[in-house]
Amino acid sequence: MGAAYYRAESESGDHVEDPSEDALFMLIDDLNDSDNTFVVIQPDEDDPVWFTSVAVLDEGGYEVVRRDTTRREHDVATVTSINRIARDLTIWMAARDFPG
Repeated sequence: MGAAYYRAESESGDHVEDPSEDALFMLIDDLNDSDNTFVVIQPDEDDPVWFTSVAVLDEGGYEVVRRDTTRREHDVATVTSINRIARDLTIWMAARDFPG
């Protein structure tokens, strides 16, 4: 198996190397408002230049943050559909720069 390009890790410690759209869906679906409130996805390297996170909101839905310092992108959105979040993040991450 090759090196991981990025890693998704939830507050509970669950993690997936190079998660697929389905794996992201499952990680987000497992979030709750008590002890597993967020998941972070970022390159598997020291000092990553981009990251994205999904956090459970008290009023329902999820806060999705996408940040890429090399492209000067910083976007925060409130989304209710896990399907949409997983799809959009998969597309967004595919456009990031990876080593090699």
